[in-house]
Amino acid sequence: MRIIAGSVRGLRLETLTGNDSRPTAAKVKEAVFSAIQFEIDGRQVLDLFAGSGQMGLEALSRGAAGCVFVDNSAKAAKVVRNNLSRLLKGLPDHIKNVNVINTDAMSYLKSTEDSFDLVFIDPPYASNLLKPALDAVQKLMNKGGVIVCESDADTRLPEKVGRFFLNRVYNYGRVHIWLYRYYDESRECE
Repeated sequence: MRIIAGSVRGLRLETLTGNDSRPTAAKVKEAVFSAIQFEIDGRQVLDLFAGSGQMGLEALSRGAAGCVFVDNSAKAAKVVRNNLSRLLKGLPDHIKNVNVINTDAMSYLKSTEDSFDLVFIDPPYASNLLKPALDAVQKLMNKGGVIVCESDADTRLPEKVGRFFLNRVYNYGRVHIWLYRYYDESRECE
C-alpha cells in the first residue's frame, strides 16, 4: 500500500497484519480521491476507524491542513503513528493539527469538540456502526464539508443526514462508496 499522489507520492505504508483490518483497495482509494480532489487542500480531516490511516495520510499528502485518526485498536494506532512519522518528514509545514486517538469511534464522536471539513468513515462491515457514525459525524461537520463512507454492497444508507445529502454512490464490486455533500439551503434563493 502506497500514497498515490501529493508531496509524498509513492511512500510505502505499513499495514496491519492478519484479519484485524480491511484496507481500502488501491483502485477504490484512487477513485475516492479523484471525486474529492478539489476539496482537500487546507481542510481538516477525520479518518474514523482509521486502520493503517491510509485515507487520512493520503489527504495530508494532497494538502489537507490536518487530520485526526481514530481507531479502537492499539495495534492500528501504533501503525498509524509509524506511518505518520514517516509521512511528516516529507510534508511541508502546512500541517496544523495531526492527532492519533486510540479509542472507540462512537465515544470519540460523542465527546469531541473538534469540527471537520472532510471525513472518511470505514468501520468493519459487520459492525453495524456505519449508520450511527454517519449520524454522529454530520453534527461535527463544517459548512461545505464532505463525508465519504465505505460499505459492503448489502448496506443501505439514507439519502440525507442532517444538512448532508447523498451526492453519489460508487460501486466497485462488493464495495460501495457513499459521497455526502453539505447542502446549503440559502443558496437556493440566489
